[in-house]
Amino acid sequence: MHITKNSVVSFHYTLNDADGKLLDTSAGRDAFAYIQGHQMIVPGLEKQLEGRQAGDKVQAVVPAAEGYGELDPSLVHKVPVDRFGGQIVEPGMQFQAGTSEQGDMGVFTVISVEDGIVALNGNHPLAGVTLHFNVEITDVRAATEEELAHGHVHGPGGHHH
Repeated sequence: MHITKNSVVSFHYTLNDADGKLLDTSAGRDAFAYIQGHQMIVPGLEKQLEGRQAGDKVQAVVPAAEGYGELDPSLVHKVPVDRFGGQIVEPGMQFQAGTSEQGDMGVFTVISVEDGIVALNGNHPLAGVTLHFNVEITDVRAATEEELAHGHVHGPGGHHH
């Protein structure tokens, strides 16, 4: 069976950046399962898995625009270090902060601390990153009516009740 819209696809993967640094992997876990055509995985990967079948190995290079988006400079904020109340602040640390007047919370990652000024990045940590996926498709089947109604996969690798 080939992957088409509403197929339930299970796959193992490793995800690296352009420099080959490992970002994520399913090794040691259940295969990841999703429903094709339902925006559950980054669009660029979904597009490249269309038409494939179980047993296929796919090397997919997904540009940032089809992954987690380009870097949005308006989401990079500079704040004085004294806003952190004497807490040690180092690059790589993450903070939750309000991103809008509606009180939406976002995660900000510290990108630099220089001269008492902290640069915080509110973009997704993988925004602006070209994603290199190594995928091995383990299973393809039709989604059940219930899965389509609920919008997620039931059973192994999917949503557990």
